[in-house]
Amino acid sequence: MKAISRFFTALVQRFLPDPFVFALILTLFLFVSGILFTSHGPVDMMQYWGQGFWNLLAFAMQMSLVLVTGHALASSPLVKGWLVKLAGVAKTPAQGVILVTVGSGIACFINWGFGLIVGALFAKEVAKKITGSDYRFLIACAYIGFLTWHGGLSGSIPLVAATPGNPMEKTAGLIPLTQTIFTGYNLFITLALLIVLPIMTRLMMPTGKDVIGIDPNVLAEDETAAAIIVAPATVKKTFAIHMENSRLLSIAISLLGYAYLAYFIATNGFKIDINTVNLFFFTTGLLLHGTPLSYMNAVANAAKGTAGILIQFPFYAGIQGMMEMSGLGGAITNAFISISTPETFPFLAFLSSGIVNFFVPSGGGHWVVQGPFIMPAAHQLGVDQGIAAMAIAYGEAWMNMAQPFWALPALAIAGLGVRDIMGYCVTTLLVSGVIFAIGLSFF
Repeated sequence: MKAISRFFTALVQRFLPDPFVFALILTLFLFVSGILFTSHGPVDMMQYWGQGFWNLLAFAMQMSLVLVTGHALASSPLVKGWLVKLAGVAKTPAQGVILVTVGSGIACFINWGFGLIVGALFAKEVAKKITGSDYRFLIACAYIGFLTWHGGLSGSIPLVAATPGNPMEKTAGLIPLTQTIFTGYNLFITLALLIVLPIMTRLMMPTGKDVIGIDPNVLAEDETAAAIIVAPATVKKTFAIHMENSRLLSIAISLLGYAYLAYFIATNGFKIDINTVNLFFFTTGLLLHGTPLSYMNAVANAAKGTAGILIQFPFYAGIQGMMEMSGLGGAITNAFISISTPETFPFLAFLSSGIVNFFVPSGGGHWVVQGPFIMPAAHQLGVDQGIAAMAIAYGEAWMNMAQPFWALPALAIAGLGVRDIMGYCVTTLLVSGVIFAIGLSFF
């Protein structure tokens, strides 16, 4: 396992560019592919790219807020204390690796946004706590735990498939969660990932001269971010300064946020989505930081890591536009469907989803691009609609181990580059693929 991870680490160090450059290369690759493999010309592909370019603005804002509000919450004294205490459970580098992998996997199963942020922050605390830990590998372990998300409680495809009015309702009907998340095969895949991934990361763990230790500059914290800012005694405390440092104002706004969350759950059921997570992060972070100005300083400190998200999301939106409107996504999916049987369909749908995810790294985007082809084909072959939907979902989660798009929040928190972790993630891609294949084929 170490030899394999060393091989892929060396490979990505040499050939994998910065995620932004990677997105630019994918854009040009798909542009040319659309011209070569569909009936559309350069003008058509240019239009599809431009029409899709701004389609993920709302989602980009949501993801930026996941990073900012999650980071600000974790920098509060109370939450940071919890993370430090939990990190103290591990006494050796090996125990730290296992703890981070399991913790991130469980957190991502509960909610993917929560897991991405907390996993990276937890890995950072473990790296600070345990001498001899490989910092980049711990961050890789936090991202590897992300594999559980699409079989978890916030999986976008199973949740959308169960929601009235979704794009596939007329074709596939509503698919209840009892046919997707709460099934035997999903339970097997999720438990297998939570058991196998920690073992695998322990076997991959760098030792000896391969260990890259903690860089104090990377892990240095801006103490002013979490501090409660108060006016010096020599400065006249004006109304403005009182408001900036008012605990009462923070408490009032936090109570308003909690009241809405309670109302939302009472009227919609226990539905966790990215907006409810962000609101919880925001209100809790504001409450725990004590004053508005202290919280704003924490947010400003966290916002420095959103650059990659802000600049890359439009390009992936443009790629999704070309993929969808040119028919390339459908062509890739149909190529796998055409050689499928009822027995092989789930696994081949999973593989096609993995390939599409390289260009459309979004669960919701997958449902739009692949749903119209996968779901009718499943119905025609007599394949359970829930399995078909989850095959798309698993393929998206699986290929995230080779697509650096979703690693951006963790990397921003860690202060690392994509080449620092992707070799380990590609190794995980191979191992986890076996788990998904067994779950889809035999359960």
